[in-house]
Amino acid sequence: MDIQASILYEDNHLIAVNKPSGILVQGDETGDIPLSELVKAYIKKRDQKPGNVFCGVIHRIDRPVSGVVVLAKTSKGLSKMNELFREDKITKTYMALVNGIPAEPEKELRNFLRKNSQTKKADVFNKAVENSKESVLKYKVLELREKNQCLLLVNPITGRFHQIRAQLAYNKTPIVGDLKYGAPQVLKNKSICLHAFQIAFIHPIKDEKIVINCIPNF
Repeated sequence: MDIQASILYEDNHLIAVNKPSGILVQGDETGDIPLSELVKAYIKKRDQKPGNVFCGVIHRIDRPVSGVVVLAKTSKGLSKMNELFREDKITKTYMALVNGIPAEPEKELRNFLRKNSQTKKADVFNKAVENSKESVLKYKVLELREKNQCLLLVNPITGRFHQIRAQLAYNKTPIVGDLKYGAPQVLKNKSICLHAFQIAFIHPIKDEKIVINCIPNF
């Protein structure tokens, strides 16, 4: 991954990059090098820093998902951004290429999701069940594509595990390439056509509005 070419925004406290599909944001049991370590190594080399470089994970997107990821370059930046997320003061917008055309061109989806540790999926319900959490998102059809596919703009109101993937699949429009949630076929690079298109917030230190976006390549 070319970190320099992927940088979308940077200041003293934050750095935002366009994460390609296939790269983890934060390390896991696979041992694969995550985005946070790649960015840390890049900053250390670029700025010729002799000691340790701080690179804190503020939020994550799934491994097969591409798009905007904001990381913290300072502990102050990390704690302040975590506070914004807790207070729901950060707006995230996604684009999704899906199989099928939704019955309604614009709609709010309300379901209850429960993480299934055996299947590593989110199970979707129409009403509350044990250990489920209410999950809300809004979608809007942007354009119709060939092969009975369409491009959606998606705003998750809540932030649940696999929320967009699970809710869109439950709405009979699984994301292209998302075999786990019912897509008819896998893509060659094992990505899915879900992209973190935009993130917007008031900078917690500079107190100015920040809007970071990048267009998907699907």
